[in-house]
Amino acid sequence: MKSAVAQAKATARDKAIRVVGGVSIARQLLDAGPVDELHVDIMPVFLGIGLRSFESSSLERLQFEKINVQEVGARTSVNFRMKQ
Repeated sequence: MKSAVAQAKATARDKAIRVVGGVSIARQLLDAGPVDELHVDIMPVFLGIGLRSFESSSLERLQFEKINVQEVGARTSVNFRMKQ
């Protein structure tokens, strides 16, 4: 993951990098530490047992503040900013 983040930063130069993925990708990025903001979409649809989104003792150190909530149909989107 660190190599992918380094390559994305080199390619983007001073522009923002947005990563779209599921729970596994989000966990890896949060564990790696380069996350400034987190966007979570919540849908009331359950397919199988799924994964617990942020269940990890290594993530307990992270602190986020909610910056936006948007509801569109059944989807709720929540944006968080990493607290310094």
